[in-house]
Amino acid sequence: MAEYKDNLLGEANSFLEVLEQVSHLAPLDKPVLIIGERGTGKELIASRLHYLSSRWQGPFISLNCAALNENLLDSELFGHEAGAFTGAQKRHPGRFERADGGTLFLDELATAPMMVQEKLLRVIEYGELERVGGSQPLQVNVRLVCATNADLPAMVNEGTFRADLLDRLAFDVVQLPPLRERESDIMLMAEHFAIQMCREIKLPLFPGFTEHARETLLNYRLPGNIR
Repeated sequence: MAEYKDNLLGEANSFLEVLEQVSHLAPLDKPVLIIGERGTGKELIASRLHYLSSRWQGPFISLNCAALNENLLDSELFGHEAGAFTGAQKRHPGRFERADGGTLFLDELATAPMMVQEKLLRVIEYGELERVGGSQPLQVNVRLVCATNADLPAMVNEGTFRADLLDRLAFDVVQLPPLRERESDIMLMAEHFAIQMCREIKLPLFPGFTEHARETLLNYRLPGNIR
C-alpha cells in the first residue's frame, strides 16, 4: 500500500465544496468523472477518493490516456499475451489487473479511441476484460475514476465519444474550479510554494511578497493553474 500524502491546499468556498462532495462520494464505490482544467488537481482528487474509500488498502494506479497511441493504450490498460504482437515476448498484466481490489485513475479520457472506450464499458458493466491476443475473460474488481477537460456531451453529439460510456461514468461528476476563480487561495498557494522553494535552496526565511508582486499574482490569468 502506498503512503497517502494529501497535498490539496485551499480555503476558497468552491474548493471546500469539492472536498465535501468527494467525502460523500468516496464510500459509494461507483465510477466518478472529474472535470477540470490542467493543473487543477484532478489526480489528487482521484487519490483522495481512493484513500477515503473502503479500497484504501488496495492499489491506486493511474494512466494518462493521451500519452500512448491506440495500440499501446489498449495493451497498457488491458494487458497482452505473449506473442500478441511483434515484440510481445511475455505476458504483460495491464493497469486494470494491477489495480485489482483498488482504484484506476484515467486522465485525459477524451483522447481514448472508440475501441478502447468499448472495452472500458465492458469492464464497468461486467467487471471483465480480455488481454490483447487472449480469448479468456478475466474478472477484475476495480473502481474507475476518470478525468478530462473536454466537453464530453459535445463529443457524444459529434460521434467521437460513446454516449453509453459517458452515462456509466457520470454516476457523479466532480467539477474542479480553476485557480483564477479561487482568488482567496492564490496568495495561499504562492506563499506555500515560495516557502518550499526557500527550503530547497536553503534560504533561512521567506520575507514575503511585495505589494506589487501580490497585485501581479492576483491579476494574472494563471493558465497552468497550480502547475
